[in-house]
This record gives sequence, C-alpha cells and structure tokens, in this order.
Amino acid sequence: MRSWSAPEVPKLSDAGLPEASRPLALHDTGQGAVRPTAPGGTARMYVCGITPYDATHLGHANTYLTFDLVNRVWRDLGHRVLYVQNATDVDDPLLERAERDGIDWRELADREIELFREDMTALRILPPDHYIGAVEAIPLVVEMVERLKGKGAAYQVDSDIYFPVAADPTFGSVSRLDREEMLPLFAERGGDPDREGKRDALDPLLWLAQRPGEPGWDSPFGKGRPGWHIECAAISLEYLGMAFDVEGGGSDLAFPHHEMGASHAQLATGEHPHARAYVHAGMVGLDGEKMSKSRGNLVFVSRLRRAGVDPMAIRLVLLSHHYRSDWEWTDEQLEAAAARLERWRAASGAASGPAADAVAAQVRDALAGDLDAPAALAAVDRWAERALAGEGGDTAAPGRVRALVDALLGVAL
Repeated sequence: MRSWSAPEVPKLSDAGLPEASRPLALHDTGQGAVRPTAPGGTARMYVCGITPYDATHLGHANTYLTFDLVNRVWRDLGHRVLYVQNATDVDDPLLERAERDGIDWRELADREIELFREDMTALRILPPDHYIGAVEAIPLVVEMVERLKGKGAAYQVDSDIYFPVAADPTFGSVSRLDREEMLPLFAERGGDPDREGKRDALDPLLWLAQRPGEPGWDSPFGKGRPGWHIECAAISLEYLGMAFDVEGGGSDLAFPHHEMGASHAQLATGEHPHARAYVHAGMVGLDGEKMSKSRGNLVFVSRLRRAGVDPMAIRLVLLSHHYRSDWEWTDEQLEAAAARLERWRAASGAASGPAADAVAAQVRDALAGDLDAPAALAAVDRWAERALAGEGGDTAAPGRVRALVDALLGVAL
C-alpha cells in the first residue's frame, strides 16, 4: 500500500545548533513507568493504523502526531528510524458502514485511506516506511496462524480459529489489567466473550470463516479473513522482527489489541518480548464525551482544512496537550493556537533575536522527558516574546529557531 509524501526535516547541526545528546524516555504501559528508549543504529517502531471508514478525526491526529514526535526526536539523536503502520482495510465496522451507505467496502476503504494520506501530509506527519493493509497482509496472517496451530496455540470453534490466552504465561503484562477489568473491555472493543465453544471468554479470533455476503480469502483452514489482533502481530513481525523498540497507538488499544498481539507474536516465535515498550496516547473528547465513531461526535481534520484552518494551527492544538492526557477539543483552543502560530511566524521572521542554543536545549529536554510538548511550546513562546520585544541581536537566531520548530515540533513557520 502506498504511504504519503514526506516533508523535508531540517538537520539541526546544519542550522548551526549543537547536536542532541539526551536519550528519549517514554512511558511504557507494560512497566507503568517512564523509561529511556535505547535503540541501536536503527530505531524500530510500529503504530496501529486506522480502520478506514471515517477518517481522519482529531483522535486519530492526536495519536499519529504523538509518534511523529517520537520519530523526530530519534532522528534528531542520529538514529535511522524504521517505522511501520497498518491500515485495517477489511473488518466488521468497515463492512457495516459500507452496507449502510450502499457502497462497495473496497471503494469505501480506498476513499478513506486517501483522505487519511491527505490529512497526514497536511499535518506534516512523517510517513511510515512500510504502510501495509490487512488485505495485502493476509499471506502473513495465514502463515502465522499455521505457526500457532503447529505450537498448539490455536483451536477451532465451528469453522473459526481462536487463540487460547492461557497458552501465554505472560498474558496481561502489556495492559497490566486483571481478568475482571479485561472482560468488559473485551466485549466493548470487538471481542466475543459469550461465544459458545470457546475455552476462555477472553480468547480472540485468529481467523474468521467467511460469512454469507462477506469477503473471504483462501487459506489451508478454509476461506475467511484475519482476526484483528493477529493482523498487526503478523505485519510487525515481518517488517520489524521481535523486540522492536516501540509499539504505539491510542490508550484504548492497550487492551485487548496490544495485549493479544503480543501474545500471538511471542507464542508464534517462542521469543519475548514482542515490543520493548508499549506507548499509548490519550483520548480526545468533545462536549464531555470521548470522540468516537459510535457516538458520532467527531471533529475531522479534513473539514477543518476545508473551512480554511491552517493545519499548523491544528497541530499546535494537539501539541498543547501532553500526549498521555485525555482532553477536550474546543474552538477556543484553535483560536489560541492560531494566535500562537502568528506570533511564532512574526518572531521567526524578525531581523534578529535572542541566541537559539538555549531554546533548542529547552525544547530537546522537554521532548526527551516523555514528550512534554506543552513545555516545548512554552520555551518557544518565551523566545518569541523576547524576539518580538527586540531583545537579542543574533541575526542567525530566527532562522535557527524556525529550523528547530520544524525539525522537532513539525510546525512550518
């Protein structure tokens, strides 16, 4: 599947700024703590993508901006980043929406994925190196199901194939939830705890046999399509291997999605861990409720863009909240972000300003400390205020700050 175009990212040493040295630390859900990341020469990251039936709302944008910051900080530290993302281009919600709207499910998926690409480009989100759809990953899923069957980690209910969570002694270590917490979330987030014939209510689908009127693909275990969790497990294993640096997504993916995917990969390979860290972004709300397709309370990036909103102002709204926090979108935040963007552009276009080394160090330290983007914005605010007041006489500083904001915060001034 085609990714989207990449913005040019300035190299800050070329702009005359010192090189970065503080490693990136991130909150690992599995450990319940902020821990330093320690990539080798190549930092490996997998971020779970959209189910393309209603893209791109601000919850999506918040998640992908979070991992865009991870990507940018690692690059600033000199790492090559190998970034993989999927798109779940066949799944129940997509099929249901296509049937409701009287449209072919493939046409709906293609349309929404293209809109997603346009929104990501406008927001200057660095694209994945491999952007893989569930449909094109079906051979990988089939191979993984066969591996799990060969290890006794798969069983059949009617014509469907399930994964026994009891086969993984580490099950629960990603989300850190107990069984009583897991069960309602599993039912709420796509699971089928009441299915008769399952060994455990929490066992997830690996392969769904074809239903009448639904798409299906040939496999050694009958025509059907992948379960949700094994899709990401198979793609990440193919393109990143085991023990990659970060698996990311919204906080609602910690369980069951990341928990189940880790178990699939670890049982299939006999290796541990699937990912070294599981990093989760908070939820964005509107009018007192989490933004969700089921509630219909979505604010779409494309609609804001069509209304003439500068995508950099949208990006600044997202950056003004710590990535792990849950927060609500308001029009007032967008107005404040637009004013901030105007100030920054005026300051970065000034003839001179305070030296840039100090603000660069502050921005880098803020982001290295679990992506504290609000603190990074405040550092640039202070520099801009001084520059607009005529302080400092460094004629190179405005250009250096412009490069800093572009490279690390992804905001084009």
